[in-house]
Amino acid sequence: MSLDSVPTNTHGNLDEEISQLMQCKPLSEQELFLVEMVWISLVLWGLKLGICSKILHFGVFWEIFGFLKCLRVCGGFEVIWVGDWNRSANGYWFLNFFSALIDVKFGRLREHEFVVLCLLDYTAEAAIMETWISVGRIAFKLGTLRLFFEDIVFNGNVFMIQVRALCEKAKEILMDESNVQPVKSPVTICGDIHGQFHDLAELFRIGGKCPDTNYLFMGDYVDRGYYSVETVTLLVALKVRYPQRITILRGNHESRQITQVYGFYDECLRKYGNANVWKTFTDLFDYFPLTALVSVCVGGGVLHYFLVWAFNVDMVSYVICSLLKVESEIFCLHGGLSPSIETLDNIRNFDRVQEVPHEGPMCDLLWSDPDDRCGWGISPRGAGYTFGQDISEQFNHTNNLKLIARAHQLVMEGYNWGHEQKVVTIFSAPNYCYRCGNMASILEVDDCKEHTFIQFEPAPRRGEPDVTRRTPDYFL
Repeated sequence: MSLDSVPTNTHGNLDEEISQLMQCKPLSEQELFLVEMVWISLVLWGLKLGICSKILHFGVFWEIFGFLKCLRVCGGFEVIWVGDWNRSANGYWFLNFFSALIDVKFGRLREHEFVVLCLLDYTAEAAIMETWISVGRIAFKLGTLRLFFEDIVFNGNVFMIQVRALCEKAKEILMDESNVQPVKSPVTICGDIHGQFHDLAELFRIGGKCPDTNYLFMGDYVDRGYYSVETVTLLVALKVRYPQRITILRGNHESRQITQVYGFYDECLRKYGNANVWKTFTDLFDYFPLTALVSVCVGGGVLHYFLVWAFNVDMVSYVICSLLKVESEIFCLHGGLSPSIETLDNIRNFDRVQEVPHEGPMCDLLWSDPDDRCGWGISPRGAGYTFGQDISEQFNHTNNLKLIARAHQLVMEGYNWGHEQKVVTIFSAPNYCYRCGNMASILEVDDCKEHTFIQFEPAPRRGEPDVTRRTPDYFL
C-alpha cells in the first residue's frame, strides 16, 4: 500500500460488511432527525470557523441524507451505510467521521480518553487529510459531541496517508523550535514511554488531559512496547493541535539505527507491509528539540496567591516573575551531559536536523547517564558518557540551573534523585517491557517551585498482539 492509497477495507471483507449492513434495521424518523441536527450544527459551526467550506463546495453535505439507509450496532460502535458512495475515498472517510457522531449522540460509544484531533478536508478526487484540526470547540458548543480515537487508534487504523499529513504539519512546527526549547511552568514532565500506549492513556488520566495540563516529554516514545505507532501518533497529533501546551524532546530511540533493532521498524512492517510509516516518522524525529529549559517562579509569596485567587488570570504568575526577576530553571533532556558542552549556548548552536551520530555532543545528550563516581567515565552502553556529581554541580552553576531532569534509565520507583538532588531521573513506562514490575512516575512542577512526583501502575492489560519477540534486551 502506498502512502497515497486510501484503504477501503478496514472492518473486514467489504462485501461481507455490505451484506450485513443491508440486513440492518433502518433509522427511525426520530433518530434520523437527531442525526441531521447534529450534522447540520457541526457544519454550521465548521463554516463559522472556516474549516468546512470544501464539504459544501463538493455537495457532499447535500448528498448524505439521500443515501442514508440504516444503522448498524456492533460492539457499541455504529456504522452509517450510505450506499455505493462508501466505495469511494470520500465515502470511506465520511463513514469514519459520521459514525462517530452517531456513537456520541446515542450514547453508545465506548469510553476512551482521547479526542480525535482531525476534521477531514474533502477534495473531488480523494479525502486527503491536509492537517489535523481539533473539533473541540464545536464539540463543547454542541454539549454532547466528542470524537474519539476509536477508529484511528484503538482499532489499529492509523493510516499511512494520515501519518504523512500529520508529520508534514508537525515538521513545520518543530523546525521553529530551539535546541533548548523554553517551557513555562506549570508543566508536567514525563520520561520514557516505549510504545506502551495504554500506559500512556493511564498517564493522561492521572496527570490530566492536554491541553488542560501542560506536558513535557523527554523522549523514547517508540520501541520495546507493542504500540509504538499509536503512541508516537498520539503525541505528535497533540503537538500539532496544541503546540504551546506540549513539548516533545528527542530520545536515543528516536533514531533510524536504533529503531531497526528494537522494534519500531518491525512493528511498521507488521502493521503496514512496508517501511513507509517508519521512514516518515524517523524523518520527523530529526526535527525534535534536544533539550528544554523550564522556567519556574520562586517569588511572589502571599501577593502572588492573592492575585491568582482574586483575578483568576494566568498571566499573573508571569508578570510577577518578570517584575521580581526570580526564576529557577530546570534543564530537561533525555540522557545526560557531555564533556564537549559547557553552556546552553553550545547546545543552541547545534545543527540537530540529522540522524543521531555515533559520537559527539549531540549523541552524549541522548545517551549519557549520571554516576556515583566523580568525573567523566566511559559508558557501558557504548555511546555517551557517565558523569559524576562534580560535573552536574559545575554545569548547574555555570548555567544558573537548579535541577537537571532526565529519563533514559529504568528506575523501579518511577523516579530517582541523584547527585544530592541536583539530578533526577524520571521513567514513565510502568512494568517496562511488560515484565520488569516497576512503577512509573511523572513530575508536576507548579508556578512556585513546588515539585510533586505522581507514581502510577500499569493500565489493565489488554490482549497483546501475536508478536514474535526478537529484539535484544540491552540495559533493561
